[in-house]
Amino acid sequence: MLIQWYPGHMHKASKEIKQTLHQIDVVIEVLDARIPFSSQNPMLATLRGDKPCIKILSKSDLADPEKTQQWQTYLEQEQGVKTLAVTAEHPDKIRQLADLCHKMLPDKALGGRLINALIVGIPNVGKSTLINILAGRMIAKTGNEPAITKMQQRIAIDNGIVLMDTPGVLWANVDNKNSGFRLATTGAIKDTAIDHEQIAYFAAEFLLQQYPEQVKARYQLQELPASEQALIAAIGKSRGCLKGGGHVDADRVSKILLAELRAGMIGRLTLETPAMMEEELVELAIIRAEKAAKKEAKKSTK
Repeated sequence: MLIQWYPGHMHKASKEIKQTLHQIDVVIEVLDARIPFSSQNPMLATLRGDKPCIKILSKSDLADPEKTQQWQTYLEQEQGVKTLAVTAEHPDKIRQLADLCHKMLPDKALGGRLINALIVGIPNVGKSTLINILAGRMIAKTGNEPAITKMQQRIAIDNGIVLMDTPGVLWANVDNKNSGFRLATTGAIKDTAIDHEQIAYFAAEFLLQQYPEQVKARYQLQELPASEQALIAAIGKSRGCLKGGGHVDADRVSKILLAELRAGMIGRLTLETPAMMEEELVELAIIRAEKAAKKEAKKSTK
């Protein structure tokens, strides 16, 4: 599935990030702990250069804790990168971010100079909640709907740190189709821009493969269905999501499955691992090379 959901304010935010980076001392990127790779913005990795970067794994209470640790180890292999797994339920952990900024910029800290931090993240990743906790007051509007923040703002927090907040940016095209599905599954993309059934079937297939026991327990299944279609049907029957003739209402079931997955009602889930991403990147490189070759061949025939 190719995701193309790119509201105008996101395009504007991308330009503002480019214009602002020369003023920034440290970049704070907020990621969804359930999809640390898919929720990264690849544009940012290129733009920030050698500036220190703190990757916040938000919503870690919804993610598989073992896989969160794998991701932290993997991400910190990159020079100048530190990670912090947080949840809104434990604000003290979020407040450790200020200390981490000072540790990564010791010269600024010792000199008593302000640290300018750019905070970025895709829509609905929990960035506004994090800002409000750091500031100790309600500054950023929060909600479960993507694209809440619409304009850039500067926020002074304790310990001599100024945050520059930007709207949640989802890059123009998600060319890794699996990343597109994962973003839609976790709610980073507005539901009006996705096909619920298509996304739910993707999620159901993944759950059967990676978290079968949690699926059985949540939906009180005696046996594990053999396919994602069978799982959707089983959930529909157990929840009474039936249409005329006893047929399962796949749209209703899909919305239920996605809502319960996003709320953590199925259990703590992580939809990707570093090993999975390495494999997908190899596949994506091959696809890109093939597309480039076809483009060149087409040019040569003109």
